[in-house]
Amino acid sequence: MDAHPVFAAVYDFQGRWREERFMRKHRQYLAEDLHGSVLDIGPGTGDMFPYFKKAAERDRSLQFHGIEPDPHMRKRAKKRATETGISIDLRSGRAESLPYEDKRFDVVLACSVLCTVSDVEQTLKEIHRVLKPSGELRFCEHVRSDGLIGRFQDTINPLWKRFTAGCHLNRQTEKTMRKSPLEIAEIDYIDSRFQPIKRGKTIRRN
Repeated sequence: MDAHPVFAAVYDFQGRWREERFMRKHRQYLAEDLHGSVLDIGPGTGDMFPYFKKAAERDRSLQFHGIEPDPHMRKRAKKRATETGISIDLRSGRAESLPYEDKRFDVVLACSVLCTVSDVEQTLKEIHRVLKPSGELRFCEHVRSDGLIGRFQDTINPLWKRFTAGCHLNRQTEKTMRKSPLEIAEIDYIDSRFQPIKRGKTIRRN
């Protein structure tokens, strides 16, 4: 199911501290020197939109697009886009089957979204398809921890998914990326006790 009305209703409130204290620097990284046509996969309620606005003030030729399967999230994102003052073509759809033509985008963004898609490999293939030959995927994703915490994540993951709109605690996203048509250009590991993060950039292999 793509509709999670309760999760959408509490998403901004429960994530406010994390956004202000932890995610800000990572979203700034994702939005740095954006150019051309930009696709935000799974924008949720629009956490990237304030950063898009700053990017658009620097470069008025930027074009923003978003694909969000959850109608409740999408409704809130549209409202936030209006309040923020950015123009974004926000559509319904899934990352595993992007409703765009081949080689459409200069930059694709994935922030805290590859943990929720049903098929990461297919999503990366679709991202590769819609990227221009010189295009890049910028990502910031939480991943499985090592050791005891990782095994604990494996144990509670089935229950966790039920209450977090399908979020997986234990995905090993970097390994999947290295097997995809995308080539990792840079990657950083940000450690934490429970949810380590990997962020970076990939380029489209021709």
